[in-house]
Amino acid sequence: MEKYVLITGASSGLGKATALALAEEGYKVFAGVRKQQDKELLESLQKNITAIFLDVTSDESVNCAFETVFGITKNLFALINNAGIAVGGPVEFLPVDILKKQFDINVFGAIRVAQKFLPLLNQENSRIINISSMASYGIFPFVSPYCASKRTLDMFFNSLLIENKNKNLKIISIKPGVVSTPIWNKSVDACEQTFEHVSQDCRDKYEKELLFLAENARKNTQKGLKPEDIANLIKKVLEKKNPKLSYNIGKDSYFARIMSFLPQHMSNFIVKTGLKTRIKANVKS
Repeated sequence: MEKYVLITGASSGLGKATALALAEEGYKVFAGVRKQQDKELLESLQKNITAIFLDVTSDESVNCAFETVFGITKNLFALINNAGIAVGGPVEFLPVDILKKQFDINVFGAIRVAQKFLPLLNQENSRIINISSMASYGIFPFVSPYCASKRTLDMFFNSLLIENKNKNLKIISIKPGVVSTPIWNKSVDACEQTFEHVSQDCRDKYEKELLFLAENARKNTQKGLKPEDIANLIKKVLEKKNPKLSYNIGKDSYFARIMSFLPQHMSNFIVKTGLKTRIKANVKS
């Protein structure tokens, strides 16, 4: 029996790597994209990929994507919620509109897609896989919107797992550490655009921190896990009859999990001290 999988945010990075890996494994992949050039490229790379236009923030787009999928199959084996952005900056000066955008894509977008496609997730052992993050443990300053969105994503879908009447449906959270994807460069660019409209006094207040975080984020595009590492984990999760509810991948992800068990004041002290030390070292270099 052919197994159909829908992946959101498949134009680049982790989503693209996962679409290709699953297609090569024999899955029939619906890859969510927003540009014609991305659609053409993905479909040219693998015959098992059908790229569909899917903007997770738009009801109309999600409805059109559903009609496309429904015209091909009435059964989905898996939905992989991957589409996401990372918003950063000090909470003191983050515009609420930017915070809303963070949640609209990372949280409400995933819920919007899941609600629409749930009726098709009716095969035995069908599953939803959410690409969460080690950020969901909430211990990282200056990226609190991203942390909060990933924690919220996990909470909503855990409730869905408990509430849902479909006993065959499994919901899994994947929590990677730093992954080398374009999301970091995009995050820095978005942060810089946001703070162009903030007064110089406000920028000066967090200048050292923002400079360090921007440099660190740029480095993340070259270090850390490869998108293919996560794609391989997703393949294994799809193959397991009884997958775990949550998977960590990457040393930094396991460290974040351990830190989350500490008393709040202790983890805050460790994070704050570590950040000060790294910023000081960065300034000297």
